[in-house]
Amino acid sequence: MPSGLAALLDDIATITKVAAASVDDVAAAAGKASSKAAGVVIDDTAVTPQYVTGFTPDRELPIIWRIAKGSLFNKIVIILPVALVLSLFLPWAITPLLMLGGAYLCFEGAEKVIEKLSPHEEETLAEEVAELTSAEHEEVMVKGAVRTDFILSAEIMAIALNEVKQLAETSVWLEAATLAVVAVAITIAVYGVVGLIVKMDDIGLNMAQRKLGATRAIGRAMVRGMPKLLTALSTIGTAAMLWVGGQIIIHGFHIHPAEYVGLHEGALAWFVDAALCGVFGLALGAIIVWVHHKVAGAKGH
Repeated sequence: MPSGLAALLDDIATITKVAAASVDDVAAAAGKASSKAAGVVIDDTAVTPQYVTGFTPDRELPIIWRIAKGSLFNKIVIILPVALVLSLFLPWAITPLLMLGGAYLCFEGAEKVIEKLSPHEEETLAEEVAELTSAEHEEVMVKGAVRTDFILSAEIMAIALNEVKQLAETSVWLEAATLAVVAVAITIAVYGVVGLIVKMDDIGLNMAQRKLGATRAIGRAMVRGMPKLLTALSTIGTAAMLWVGGQIIIHGFHIHPAEYVGLHEGALAWFVDAALCGVFGLALGAIIVWVHHKVAGAKGH
């Protein structure tokens, strides 16, 4: 009996060690994958606040919560299993699918730029929004945000999967667990920061009502600065769509624009690469917008 119990305890200890090692592997892989996807995560954070602009304060956090749930659904239920299946059976299809998503980001970004530059289009858009009830408008914005998030989430998960596959020892279970950890951690990080950003004016208002002079001054500065910050984030979000979309497509063809002007590493190389990818994204997006409007106009007639 003692020997049997000792053997059982040894087996339990062995299983525990294996489980602990697996958890460590998943944590290490998730950390490495998340750091590689940091650029897209920042873009995702910059893009989202524009979908909450214009709503009453009491609806801001509920809308962000709805978008966050949609984002997690995108990552866990759709992207994760599809990524694993494609990785196992059709690895060549991952890049073309990402490039297709990149084209959609270029289209959406270019459409926003055209709306900003065209007063007539802006007026038409305002009239369309005015015709919607607040609930319908919220539904439209949430769906748009979740749709854009899908492309950015796919890029994040693809980067994470690529990093996991470079490990010396990997398995489909390690890949699945790592992608799940990345999905949850990045969703919490992105939408936690977005929630903080959109409620910053309320935090500032609360601080402005305090007795301490320094606290009041900071609070007033936050309240005054938030409209400018949200406007800036809207612009950055549009630029991020064009940059990420153009980068996905250009890098999908194994082209790195900065290298053509003699830059290979460093901040300047990154800036040049981002700028050229953004210009390409805007040009491609404008073409897609033109084609889309032509097709929509033809159907309308």
